[in-house]
Amino acid sequence: MFSHKLNKNEINAIALGEFDGIHRAHKKLIEQLGARGAMVVIDKNRADLTPKRRRDEFVPNPCFYYDFADIKDLNSEEFVALLKKDFPNINKIVIGYDFRFGKDRAGGIDELDALFGGKVVTIPEYCYDGISVHTTKIRAFLQSCEIFQANRLLGREYALVGFVQKGQGLGERELYPTVNLRVDEYLIPGFGVYAGRTKIKERIYDSVIFIGQRLSTDGKFSLEAHILDRKIEVEESEKCELFFVDFIRQNRKFLKLDDLKAQITEDIKNARDSLKSCKIYPEALMKVQR
Repeated sequence: MFSHKLNKNEINAIALGEFDGIHRAHKKLIEQLGARGAMVVIDKNRADLTPKRRRDEFVPNPCFYYDFADIKDLNSEEFVALLKKDFPNINKIVIGYDFRFGKDRAGGIDELDALFGGKVVTIPEYCYDGISVHTTKIRAFLQSCEIFQANRLLGREYALVGFVQKGQGLGERELYPTVNLRVDEYLIPGFGVYAGRTKIKERIYDSVIFIGQRLSTDGKFSLEAHILDRKIEVEESEKCELFFVDFIRQNRKFLKLDDLKAQITEDIKNARDSLKSCKIYPEALMKVQR
């Protein structure tokens, strides 16, 4: 049985890394930890797939964090000594095949093995359907609108959290109502229209998601979701989570609002088809409201 409530003295195994994304390769490290294992995250404050402490939400083990700025000048011996001090009962460290540590990344696997004195487990490069699983690869897929490929490497639907802000009001009046979001910390996928899901107050709803400049109206950037078949009242600044399932089309400019509405109607139809056929990954635990 796993517990997020373990304290540092109870930990007997740790996995080391940045762990942005918590993807399929990261899970291979997690599988080696056991019931008294923990994730030790080197946080460089650049994570944008799972920013800050959202990593805790995707793993069964507790997460402990080192701010990179606080440890970047430690040499290899000093870093290992810090681990032993903070986790006095560890007897196993799990790392990826390309793990480096210490000032200027001077330390490698052999040095960690020599300095630690316990068991060091190195997870080899992990490929999924012939693709090496790396955070950089997932970012590239997201930025090029290849959401299906990104989700395959993640092992879950890519999700981001935003806060409701006031939109044009045009959707409510003349098109389709949307929830407009401000997103600060996450990597935003490439511009276009997506089939997805919107989580509001612990419920998840099938949705069409738009990202990009509103080319047909005011030209301003927008990230907004139309919830299918329901009118949901949300307050400004309320937190929402978007799950991206499938890419539908690129952004386009329409000269008439009637033409834009007709296209959105088609987008809704295509989103329905995608959402019926696409799996809901285990991390989307809440029941989808239809």
